[in-house]
Amino acid sequence: MEPDPAAGEHRTLTPQPVRVGLGVLRDYRPTVARVRALLRNMVTSFVVLSTTLWLLPGVTASGLVATLWLVGLIAAIGAVLRPLLFALATALGGLGALAIGVSVQAVVMYVALRLDPKADVAGFADAFAAAWLAVALAAVVNWLADAGTDDAFVSEMLWVMARVRRRRERRPTRRQRRRRGDVPAEAPAQQAADGLLIIQLDGVAAPLVWWAIRAGNLPTIGRWLRSGSHRMTRWHTGLPATTPAAQAGLLYGDTQRVPAYRWYEKATVSDSGARSTGRMVVTSRPRDAAEIEQRLSTGQGLLRDGGVSISTAFSGDAPTSLLTVSRAGLPGRSTRGYAVFMASPYGFARAVVRGAGQVLRELYEARRQRLRDIQPRGRRRGSYLALRPMASLLSDLNVSLIAEQMASGTPVIFCDFLDYDEVAHHAGPARPQAMAVLEALDQTLGILQRLAAEATRHYHIVVLSDHGQSQGATFRQRHGESLTELVARLAAHPVREVAPGGRPAPTIPAQPATTAGATDPVESWGRVNTLLTEVGGRGGATGTAARLALRSRADGGEVSLGPADREASATAADPEAVVVASGNLAMIYLPHHPGRLTRERIDAAVPGLIDGLAAHPGIGLVVVDSAAGPLAIGSRGCHRLRDGQVDGEDPLALYGPRARHDLLRHQAMDHVGDLVVISAVEPGLEEVAAFEELVGCHGGLGGWQTEALLIHPADWPQEGELVGPDDVHRQLLGWLRRLGLRPADDAGTPDGAGNEPDFDRDHDRRHEPAA
Repeated sequence: MEPDPAAGEHRTLTPQPVRVGLGVLRDYRPTVARVRALLRNMVTSFVVLSTTLWLLPGVTASGLVATLWLVGLIAAIGAVLRPLLFALATALGGLGALAIGVSVQAVVMYVALRLDPKADVAGFADAFAAAWLAVALAAVVNWLADAGTDDAFVSEMLWVMARVRRRRERRPTRRQRRRRGDVPAEAPAQQAADGLLIIQLDGVAAPLVWWAIRAGNLPTIGRWLRSGSHRMTRWHTGLPATTPAAQAGLLYGDTQRVPAYRWYEKATVSDSGARSTGRMVVTSRPRDAAEIEQRLSTGQGLLRDGGVSISTAFSGDAPTSLLTVSRAGLPGRSTRGYAVFMASPYGFARAVVRGAGQVLRELYEARRQRLRDIQPRGRRRGSYLALRPMASLLSDLNVSLIAEQMASGTPVIFCDFLDYDEVAHHAGPARPQAMAVLEALDQTLGILQRLAAEATRHYHIVVLSDHGQSQGATFRQRHGESLTELVARLAAHPVREVAPGGRPAPTIPAQPATTAGATDPVESWGRVNTLLTEVGGRGGATGTAARLALRSRADGGEVSLGPADREASATAADPEAVVVASGNLAMIYLPHHPGRLTRERIDAAVPGLIDGLAAHPGIGLVVVDSAAGPLAIGSRGCHRLRDGQVDGEDPLALYGPRARHDLLRHQAMDHVGDLVVISAVEPGLEEVAAFEELVGCHGGLGGWQTEALLIHPADWPQEGELVGPDDVHRQLLGWLRRLGLRPADDAGTPDGAGNEPDFDRDHDRRHEPAA
C-alpha cells in the first residue's frame, strides 16, 4: 500500500515537540505497578498534607475526613494529569512543565480547600506555597519510606524505557508482514545484540576503590568482583592527570593536544603574515572545547559508530552528544529521558531536595572540620555551595539519559559522573563526605545494572576513571603567597641608579614583573555553562526565561560563568609572565619571547627565575628545555630526561618510577609552557600542594592522582599493562571489535597518536621562533 502524502505532509507541518508529546500520551498505559504506586502515594500524601496544613498558617483543614477527602481528590487528579505533564515536559521543556505541574497542584489544592466546608485557605498564594512545600516533603517522605533505596526512581526509568521500546516496536505485526511476503513464516527469533556501557567515575583513584571495597562501602562493585563477573585493574594516566587530557586519549587516542586543564597559546605569525594574539584556552568553556575537538577529531573516535556521549568534555565523534561541553549538548526537547526526569517527582524534585540536604551537610562538615582543626582543609562556601547541588542533579539526569539510550538500542554509551571529583576537591579525596559520594556512585552502578537488564541490547558494563586525586594543603596555605606572586617577585626588574656627584645612590627596590595568573578553580563551571548555554539556546518558555536571566552573562549565545573569562582578559593585557595552574602542575609562559624557550634563553631574559623557583621549598621540579634536551631541576640536583643522567640528588625520586617517561611525553605536547613546575611531595604522606585553592587536586605528579581504575567483564582479555589514556583507547577498541561494534579490520587510532615522540625532531621544531 502506498503511503498517504497528505499524512506525511501533516507530520512534517506538526512541530517535532508536539509529535513527541502526543506520543507520550499515546504510550501511557495503566499498570498494576502504577496502581500500587498510586495507593502508596495516597498514604504519602496524607502524611505530607497533614504536615503542610500544620506548618502553613494560611491553609487549614479541620478534621480527619477533610484531610482524607483532600488526599483522595489530589491523588485522583494527579493520576489523570500525570501523563499530560510528561507530554508538556517534552513539548515545552522540563522546567516549564515543572512550573505548570506545581501550579496545577496549587489550583487543585485551592479548589479542594474551597469546596470543603471544614477547610479554609487565605488565598491562592498560600495554596501555591503549600504546593511547593508538599512537593519537597513528598520527596523526603518517599526517600525515607524506601529506606534510602532508589526503587521509585528506578521504576520511573523502567517506565520511560518501556515507552521507548513500544515506540520502536510500533510497526506492522509479523502476521501482517508475512501476508505481504516480507518475513518468512518460520523466521527464528534473533538473540539480542551486544552493547557497551562505559561509565567514567571522575577523579576516583584505583587504590581508594580497593580500600573502600574491603571496607564494605561499595557493595555493587564488590559483588561484581567477588562473583567473578568482572575484574578490576589500574592504569597509569601520565601527565597531565586531568579530565580533558584523559578523554582526549580515551575517545580519540590522541595525547598530544591537551597539555593541561587550561593553557596559554603564545602569539604566532602564519606563512601569510597574519598574526594571532596570545590567548588563554580553558577546556571547560564550550567554544574552547569545540576548537580543541576539531584538532583532535579525525572521524575515527571511539563513539563514531552510532555511539552517544553524555556529560563529557568531547564527543568522541558520537552522532549524538548530550551535555557534552564541546557540543553544548543538553538533550533537546525531543529527548524523553530528560522530559521524564524534569517532570517526575522522583527526578527534578528529588534532585532539589537532595541538593538542599547536601548544602546543609557541607555547612555542617565545614564547621566540624574547623572545630576539630582537621588539616588540610579548604574553603567550602560561596560558589562551591551554589554548584554542589548541580552535581547531584546531573548525576540523576545522566541516569535518565542512559536509560533512554539503552531502550533505544544505542550500541555504545559513554557517560561521565563527576560527583566525587567535585566534593573531593574541597573536602579531600578520602574524607567522609567524599566517600559518601563514592558510595552513592556505587549505588548508581547498581541502578544502571538493573536498567540494563530491561534494555533492547545485551549491555556489558565497563567502569573506568580518568585520574585520581592527591591531598594536601595548598601552596598559598603553606607558604603565604601564590605561585603567581612568587613568579612576579623572582622576575622583578633590577633598578639601576646613578648617584649625581658621586654621592651614595638611594636604595630603590626592584619592580615586580607584570604577571597574570590563571589559578582559580574553574573545573566545576564547565557542566553548568554547558547546561545553561543549551537551555538559553532553545525555544519555549524555558529557553526564554533562561535568556532573560542570563543575558548579561551570554557571549554570542554562550554562557560563561566563573573565573575563566576574567583570567582570559588578564592574560590578554600583554603581561610579562603568565602562570597557569592545573592542580599541582603549573606552566609559566613568557609571552614577550616567541617560541618555546630554552634554559639558556630564559636565564638571559629573566636571570634567577629558574634557580629561584627550584630553590623554593614548595616546588619539587622545574622542567625546562635546553641544548641538551629537557631538564628536571630540583633544589639539590638535575635529571637530564633524554638520557636519564642525574647530577646531584635525583629530583624525580619521590614521584615514582614513571616520572621521567611522563615528563618526556609532556614536553612533546603542543603549547607546553616555557617552564613546567610541579609542587613538592611530602615523603610518607605523599601529600602535594595544589597551586589552585583545592585540598584535593590532580593534574601533576605525586600521590594517587595518576592511578586510575578500569573494571571490565572478567572474560575479556587485557592487552598488557595500560600506560596512558591512548593505551586504554586501544583496549576499548579491541573490546568493541570483540562485540562486533567496530569493524574487525579497523585500526581505530589515528596515525601517530599515542606513539612515542621523536624528541630530537620535536625539539628543533618547538624552538623555532614563532614571531
